[in-house]
Amino acid sequence: MPDLYAVVGNPIAHSKSPLIHAEFSRQTGQEMRYEAILAPMDAFAETVAIFRERGGKGINVTVPFKLEACNISSRLSARAHAAQAVNTLVFDGGGILGDNTDGAGLMRDIMINQEFSITAKRVLLMGAGGAARGAMLPLLKQGPSILTIANRTGQKAHELQQQFSHYGNVVSGDYADLRGEKFDLVINATSASLNGELPLLPSGIFTGESLAYDMMYGGHTPFLQFAKKDGATRLADGTGMLVEQAAESFFLWRGVRPQTAPVIEMLKKFKPRKV
Repeated sequence: MPDLYAVVGNPIAHSKSPLIHAEFSRQTGQEMRYEAILAPMDAFAETVAIFRERGGKGINVTVPFKLEACNISSRLSARAHAAQAVNTLVFDGGGILGDNTDGAGLMRDIMINQEFSITAKRVLLMGAGGAARGAMLPLLKQGPSILTIANRTGQKAHELQQQFSHYGNVVSGDYADLRGEKFDLVINATSASLNGELPLLPSGIFTGESLAYDMMYGGHTPFLQFAKKDGATRLADGTGMLVEQAAESFFLWRGVRPQTAPVIEMLKKFKPRKV
């Protein structure tokens, strides 16, 4: 029987992860099966336990369970520990390893696929949930001149600032605090695009060379539409990040690194919605 893997979230029907991992499996000759599982909002741990009982080898975790996945892990990778959020579970004899491949996927997409250098750039990260937490340390390791965290609830952004400030120059606040500021890279790590909404960004935050990056995939998200009108010349949705973080998970599970470029191109032919 092929080894069994899955992605767990709520909602989950829109997920392209089964398609991605099927392509990775075909590409690398790995014998595996990959499912999408809808977990009740109050039963994530139970859903994971049932999947393990079926013989599951690993799980990708998506909205809104990345923080809860951290809590049920028996041990954490260094990057998951720093993020305090988990998007990949590995089941082995030692229990449950929780890892976070989001940041690695984001960095590979921005720096390799988008050919954008983060070093010495002014970076704005919108959001303070699991997606933002996973991006913090990988972003800071690239040496931006400043990393600003903005969130609807300023206190949550401030907590992230305190947690990561010893890694680099980090400031925080709410969206009103951004007035008069400009950034080279603006990353939307909120779930606003899922609902067709836009965070309360002030105008004038982009330069003519800015990259606007939405972690949600789906092309013309409200954030990317706003960014284009506000002067950003480079726009990217989360398709590349989705594939790159999946490739990192695949490597953790199977020990083989698949090619991502053809899968990214394949996904661009669809009309998907979310990371």
